[in-house]
Amino acid sequence: MSRIGKKPVELPSGVSASVSGQTIEVKGPKGTRSFKATDDVTLSVEDNVVSITPRGKSKRARQQWGMSRTMVANLVTGVTEGFKKELEIQGVGYRAAITGNTLKLNLGLSHDVDYVAPEGVTVTAPKQTEIVVEGIDEQLVGQVAANIRAWRKPEPYKGKGIRYKGEFVFRKEGKKK
Repeated sequence: MSRIGKKPVELPSGVSASVSGQTIEVKGPKGTRSFKATDDVTLSVEDNVVSITPRGKSKRARQQWGMSRTMVANLVTGVTEGFKKELEIQGVGYRAAITGNTLKLNLGLSHDVDYVAPEGVTVTAPKQTEIVVEGIDEQLVGQVAANIRAWRKPEPYKGKGIRYKGEFVFRKEGKKK
């Protein structure tokens, strides 16, 4: 029995959902998102509540049950609040700036890194050492944050690089003479 799948997803005020076949479309104040579920689950919307039930007792149906419920909950969260990832830059001379839709990063490389944010994601730099990635699609926000972080991952000796806010970087001791 899926503990997550059993819980229905409640739709807050201002959010509507419609099911057509295996596709659910959720509309809210921040936009519209949709998800196509597999044939192993059944989606239903009644009285501002979305419920997911498995078709059969197979292992795959039970797996898809919890995953589909989480995906629908993420759709609802995305169109109401949105998702946000915060990155911080540490290192002497490392900084970020926004020009239009492009994030310009100085990361100690021989050139500046220009990263163009994809459609549906907004990237801002409130300070020179902070980057905020926001959007309604959790997967896309996480992927953009990971792509930015990949330019200069935090290294363990000095701790320099781009890290998620609150991320712990295990520090190593340097060479001994």
